Amino acid sequence: MNALVQVAAEESENPLIPPIPELVIGLIAFAIVFFFLAKKLLPNINRVLEERREAIEGGMEKAEATQAEAQQVLEDYRAQLADARHEAARLRQEAQEQGAALIAEMRAEGQRQREEVIAAGHAQIEADRKQAAQTLRQDVGRLATDLAGRIVGESLEDVARQSRTIDRFLDELDDKASKTNDGSKAEAGR
Repeated sequence: MNALVQVAAEESENPLIPPIPELVIGLIAFAIVFFFLAKKLLPNINRVLEERREAIEGGMEKAEATQAEAQQVLEDYRAQLADARHEAARLRQEAQEQGAALIAEMRAEGQRQREEVIAAGHAQIEADRKQAAQTLRQDVGRLATDLAGRIVGESLEDVARQSRTIDRFLDELDDKASKTNDGSKAEAGR
């Protein structure tokens, strides 16, 4: 019966509930492990986690700072590009103005040279006309003197008298010609 009581007592014990001495030893061991983890391991884990958090936040701050700097560089680049475009437009405008001024200057120079050539041509024509008139006057005078000498039958060799006669005759012809030209111009003007 003793064996039966013992078997019954063993059966009455719950296998899920540990014996008290084992429970006390387990609690003491748990407290030691908990104390060790709380004092030694947990601060190291918290420190490493804090360092990682700071590194991540620092990296994010660094990334934000880098992004802000990149944005600033981009804005500076765009401003420089706009300035360069403005400068190029200004230079192009100046070149166009200089080109127009150069063309106007060349036209003025060409006009001046043309006027000089025309004036020189007129002066040359006037000089040639005067020379031709002088030569013609001399030839006409000589021919008239020869003709008059043949008509009169005597020689009109006196140069001074000959020159005066010729000049007077040609002056009379010039007066008649200029009166005729003035009259025709007056009639043309009406």
